[in-house]
Amino acid sequence: MAQEMIEGINPTRMELLKLKDREKLAVKGHSLLKEKRNALIMEFFNILERVKGSREDVERILKDAYEDLTAAQIVMGDLAVKKAAMSVNESINIDIDSRSVMGVVVPLVDSEIKERTMVERGYGFLETSVKVDEAASKFEKAIRLIIELGEIEKTIILLAAEIESTKRRVNALEHIIVPRIENTVKYIEMRLEEMERENFVRLKMIKKTMEME
Repeated sequence: MAQEMIEGINPTRMELLKLKDREKLAVKGHSLLKEKRNALIMEFFNILERVKGSREDVERILKDAYEDLTAAQIVMGDLAVKKAAMSVNESINIDIDSRSVMGVVVPLVDSEIKERTMVERGYGFLETSVKVDEAASKFEKAIRLIIELGEIEKTIILLAAEIESTKRRVNALEHIIVPRIENTVKYIEMRLEEMERENFVRLKMIKKTMEME
């Protein structure tokens, strides 16, 4: 299989110097991108562990919350529970910012969700079962965790896309760009050596011809 080279390059010393500079930059860029790729992969798996733990926490809290809600429905009845739910005051404030992870802009979500008392939620103590309060408390925790989970999962998606992009660039440099530059450098060096030999032979012939005259 013929070695691929850069097309349209003249075999001159000036082009050779330019190509050698390009080769140095390409090799350095390849090294830096590999470091970035490895760091991104490490960060990706660190965050992946957080996702697993967060999902398990959300599932556990939601399961407990729905069990408390079911118990409240048994004690109070569906209509009374719905009435208590309709009287709850909404109090979720979310601020979305961003941060950089190895040059990747990922979301940074700040949510103000704190555990509230029955009075703060808006339903009365006498009209509701304690299970309603326990369920409400767990749902508040679940909402906070779900918001955090959303931030983490979006970060994972963005990091995965950047890892894939960086891997393609690393592979392109390693298997296409750098080899082509190296092959072109070797070709130019070979052609320059041939031209030097041809010039040397030509000069010898000219000298010999002049001596014979």
